[in-house]
Amino acid sequence: MRKVSAPQAASLLRDGDTLLIGGSGGGHAVPDALLAALGARFSETGTPRGLTALHPVGVGDGGSRGLGHLAQRGLLKRNIAGSYVNSPPIGAMALADEIEAWSLPQGSLSQLMREMAAGRMGLFTKTGLHSFVDPRLQGGRQSPSAKEDLVELVTIRGEEMLFYKPYHIDIAFLRGTTADEDGNVSMEQEAVTLEMLSEAQATKRCGGIVVVQVKRMAPRGSLNPKMVKIPGILVDLVVVEPDQEQTYLTPHSLGYSGEARIPLDDIPRLKLDARKIVARRAALELFPRAICNLGSGIFTGIANVAAEEGCLDAICLTNEQGNIGGAPASGGDAGAATNPDATVDQPYQFDFYDGGGLDLAFLSFAEFDAAGNVNVSRFGGKLVGPGGFINISQNARRVIFGGTLTAGGKPKAVQQVEQITFSGAFARQRGQPVLYVTEAAVFRLGDLGPELIEIAPGLTVEEVCGRMGFRPAIAPDLREMEARLFGEAQIGLAAHIAARPARSQSPRLAGL
Repeated sequence: MRKVSAPQAASLLRDGDTLLIGGSGGGHAVPDALLAALGARFSETGTPRGLTALHPVGVGDGGSRGLGHLAQRGLLKRNIAGSYVNSPPIGAMALADEIEAWSLPQGSLSQLMREMAAGRMGLFTKTGLHSFVDPRLQGGRQSPSAKEDLVELVTIRGEEMLFYKPYHIDIAFLRGTTADEDGNVSMEQEAVTLEMLSEAQATKRCGGIVVVQVKRMAPRGSLNPKMVKIPGILVDLVVVEPDQEQTYLTPHSLGYSGEARIPLDDIPRLKLDARKIVARRAALELFPRAICNLGSGIFTGIANVAAEEGCLDAICLTNEQGNIGGAPASGGDAGAATNPDATVDQPYQFDFYDGGGLDLAFLSFAEFDAAGNVNVSRFGGKLVGPGGFINISQNARRVIFGGTLTAGGKPKAVQQVEQITFSGAFARQRGQPVLYVTEAAVFRLGDLGPELIEIAPGLTVEEVCGRMGFRPAIAPDLREMEARLFGEAQIGLAAHIAARPARSQSPRLAGL
């Protein structure tokens, strides 16, 4: 292992290389100093050109950091990512067809890193079937120049599956907290560990170079071996960035890293608005010991509501980046969690999700349509990508989508979504229960599409339908949404959860 500067590491990239980038969202374990050095090199010299950027999770601050450093015409030829929401400049380049762009499920890309590390053919999974990732629809392509088939439809033992092809990696930019003199890297101040180990292993399997950005160095043999996430045998170069922040918004939270537990009183109470009403109504679906995922967006507010009502301990909230328990963070820090009980590597979290481990998934919608399809990946002239949405929504035992019924006066319930991120027909085929929760009404997925089952006090059916781009079926037992959702006082969520049937356990445990 050698210690080098960020510009020295960036100088190793050559025209046409594939760069694997670790990290998540708004700065979680993002090697920003390395990306900044690469962007500066291209700005000054015009090289390297035509790179492929591969990153399972979206990376950026919504502006110039993260992948934003690479948003320079000619630097990238293609971008393959789980999400573009954190790097709008890259998304804009894709929409303008200045780069070849694909967005694939975050979980599938994360698991693919592990398959590549082992030298296997690629990833075989049902995740993505009947969504825009399915080759029968768009194959994950997000720009006209993206021609290559990165995903194939295959049949194994009579069942349809998707095959995600592997990639050859030339250089990986990863991040940790501390490196010792042998290159062993720990991640004790990071909020998530992601797939750093798999990414380093996959890169070495390809004969590539592993560069790790860290905050500090430590003497040889001083790191607890159980804290080492990237062994030194996989690390070629280390770049020390003493000012490394935990995220772009938070320099260092002990509650995020698990170094200390912080009072839940510090979790902010949400103001009463449409978003809080949606989060409250969705929270009524919780039950004791329920294992849940809170997607980024409106439903991160469920953690705030549960903290306010004093019932976080009654349920288990998780996020796809690997945190289990605690209160998932919202806003720019989404992906972290305050006071998690455990943090596992991201591929294993998605293994759990794909295996049906989630009782409830709470996910935002950008739009839903008359067939029950949901779109979060591309809408209104924006390229967002699915992130972990496809893995989570497709495999949870029950899924609750949430959002406001309109945005800027325009319906979010439309006749046909722009892009299918979740297939209503596929959910019906598998018997998956689905709710669509808004501040004005609640719908369930019926035989033909969304069916209106609850309506906000003071509204009529015609007023709700007038805010929609299609007329839904009306349930014969249509009822009002509970009035307590719309007041300033607490809604009694703790008592509500306690009164519901708990998560079922194995019958073998009943006699103990």
